[in-house]
Amino acid sequence: MIYMHHLKMGSLWYAAAIGDGKIFAIAFSKTEKGVLQELLESLPHNMPFQMAEKSSSLSAELLKTLKAIFDGKDVSLRFKVAMGHMPSYTRRVLECTSMIPVGYLTTYGAIARAVGGSPRAVGNAMAYNPFPLLIPCHRVVRADFSVGGYGGGFGVGVKIKRELLKRENRGYEEDGKVKINGKTLLLFPVKRLRKD
Repeated sequence: MIYMHHLKMGSLWYAAAIGDGKIFAIAFSKTEKGVLQELLESLPHNMPFQMAEKSSSLSAELLKTLKAIFDGKDVSLRFKVAMGHMPSYTRRVLECTSMIPVGYLTTYGAIARAVGGSPRAVGNAMAYNPFPLLIPCHRVVRADFSVGGYGGGFGVGVKIKRELLKRENRGYEEDGKVKINGKTLLLFPVKRLRKD
C-alpha cells in the first residue's frame, strides 16, 4: 500500500507517496489541491494508495528535506526511491540526474552522452520525473545554458526553476565532472545559467 502525506510549509504545499520504506512520488505546489493532483498523476498505475491519517517519521523527514532543497540548502539524501516500475532508460536518466550536486548544472546533451540517447529523449524522460527536487531535474538546462522547461511546461515552471538555481548558486568557478558507468557527466557552475 502506498500512503500519501502532505503538509504546508511556508508558502508551498509538499507531498509524498511512500510505501514499504520507499518513495514512489513527490510533489510541491502553491495549493493543496495542486500538490495532491500532481502527486496522483505521478503515482505508478495499478498500485493501491490512500491518504495517511498521520505522518510517519520517514514522511516528516522527507517533507522537511524537500522544503530545505527548495530553499537552496545543502542536504544529505538518504531516501530510497522506487523506480522498478519505470522503463530502464528513464531510470538511467534519473539516476544520472541524481548525481548533479548543488551549485552545478548540466545540459540535456551532457546527460545523453553519459547514458545514451538524444537530448530530446533525456528531456522526455525527465518530464516524467516523479521525484522533483529529490532528483534535481531543475539542474538540467539547454545547451545554450538557457533554462528550458520545468514542471511540464513554460511560464511559472521556468520561473521556479530559475529561482531554485539562483538559491543553489554557491559561487563555484570551475567546471566539474562525475563518472557514471565509465562515462563522464560534465557539470557547470550555476553562474553559467543564461540570464534571459
